[in-house]
Amino acid sequence: MQESTGLEQMICFELYAASRAMTSLYRPALDALGLTYPQYAALRVIWHRGRITVRDLGAALQLDSGTLSPLLKRLENQGLIHRTRGTDDERIVWITATDKGSDLQHRVADLPQRLACALDLSIDEFTTLHTLLTRIRGAATTTTLD
Repeated sequence: MQESTGLEQMICFELYAASRAMTSLYRPALDALGLTYPQYAALRVIWHRGRITVRDLGAALQLDSGTLSPLLKRLENQGLIHRTRGTDDERIVWITATDKGSDLQHRVADLPQRLACALDLSIDEFTTLHTLLTRIRGAATTTTLD
């Protein structure tokens, strides 16, 4: 039995540790593909939307441009995405998956299901967990502790 640190009583620490543990579950599969979890998350949004602006992708991932730009550059260097400037407004940059990026979508399609099996939670437990995490994330982004 592990000695108490006091952190296990803090919900914020449990969320932090759970997030790290979940990301670690993905790591072996993503490492084999040369992807990080943030890159995988970005690709999931791109695959879902088909075409998205850099600004909208940053908002969806909750990443600032200083973090998003290098991530997109690496994906583009790997040949997984293509960025093009808008024709009407060159400040807008559109992102689409390349053929190689689209092929990758099929190779990782089962990752969420594999994760679910590894966690051994029932459908009801997953639904409840997802609902609670969504509420927590929403409340945390609109509330301050002042």
